[in-house]
Amino acid sequence: MGSLPSPPPSPSPENNLSNYVMVTIFCPKEPTPNVITLPNSIYLYYPSINTWTYAGTIPGLIDNQVLKDFSMVSLGDFIYIIGGQICHKEKVHFNNDSTEFLDKGIKVLPSVLRYNIRTNQWFICAPLSVARYDFACTVCDNKIYVAGGKSKVASTRGISSAELYDPDIDTWTPLPNLHILRYKCLGVTWKNKVYIVGGFAEREDSDMKMSGIIERSSAEVLNMEAKKWDLITGMWQLDVLPYQIVAVNDTLYSSGDCLNAWKGHVEAYDNNIWNEVDGSHNRSLSTLKYNYEYWSHQRRLYLTMAPIGNKLFFLAGYRVDDRKLTRTISVVHVFDTSATIDPWGSFEPMEFEDERELCSHCCVVQFSLP
Repeated sequence: MGSLPSPPPSPSPENNLSNYVMVTIFCPKEPTPNVITLPNSIYLYYPSINTWTYAGTIPGLIDNQVLKDFSMVSLGDFIYIIGGQICHKEKVHFNNDSTEFLDKGIKVLPSVLRYNIRTNQWFICAPLSVARYDFACTVCDNKIYVAGGKSKVASTRGISSAELYDPDIDTWTPLPNLHILRYKCLGVTWKNKVYIVGGFAEREDSDMKMSGIIERSSAEVLNMEAKKWDLITGMWQLDVLPYQIVAVNDTLYSSGDCLNAWKGHVEAYDNNIWNEVDGSHNRSLSTLKYNYEYWSHQRRLYLTMAPIGNKLFFLAGYRVDDRKLTRTISVVHVFDTSATIDPWGSFEPMEFEDERELCSHCCVVQFSLP
């Protein structure tokens, strides 16, 4: 999931949580018996009232196919669903007692869809110049930037191409290529500049050998004046890929990597190194406040983070086994980056019937005034 939450404006006194909605896209973890469709379902989370609302499905997909590895960002009242690959769930038998459904890619898409949160309307936008999935994406100065990813199903190598979208003229414009081939990299806008961070990365002349930590821990920042990407070594500093990086008030925050989405604390980047944020340590988000007995038999299904103002919102889902019953619990926690005492807060958990899989990181929409 290469998308990141679009950075909303910092709230002014008249802009409270009621101005915001967090957009998420799920699909069932496994196909449901006797049910033909396996849709991408859009859910809206309203933090001001701790409520989830079903908004519909992504149009244009046929039965038993889902869109995965796309990017989702917001501009104004719209969200944009960009690229990705169409997959279907394939049942794999590991042994006589163990089976699992895995995603099998079918086709990589260049398509771009725009969805109006207010009116529930869909629009088809100009397609990407290069079909891609597992790519970096971010918003800067009301334009959408994408870079890297893969352009072929089951490819073993990333791409270096980049492009930007201007919603005013519905046009994609090529950008200079990245220095390094990357996929599963992250895009983030920081101090009004576009950064592409980490990912499975290798130099184009590396004859497809395994990439080194120098490439995987590097980042690239777009230099618009020079029309090139500037390479930054060691910005991520880990051999494991980042899971999410978001910007709040000119500070970058992270809470995990691709192997462990929650490492037990929040980290901030100080232009040189990532440091644990004071007061952010917590062993398990699921037991932050509501510590039910049956949570001892739980497994996290998803976790995604998004900034609103000075706060980081963590949306987490857990599969819980309680007395031979399986349920899905949604938990939302809030970390106040500006607080000096007790920065954590949490909302009352909610229960859902289905076992959900997150298809892309959430994004935040700040409603414009009429």
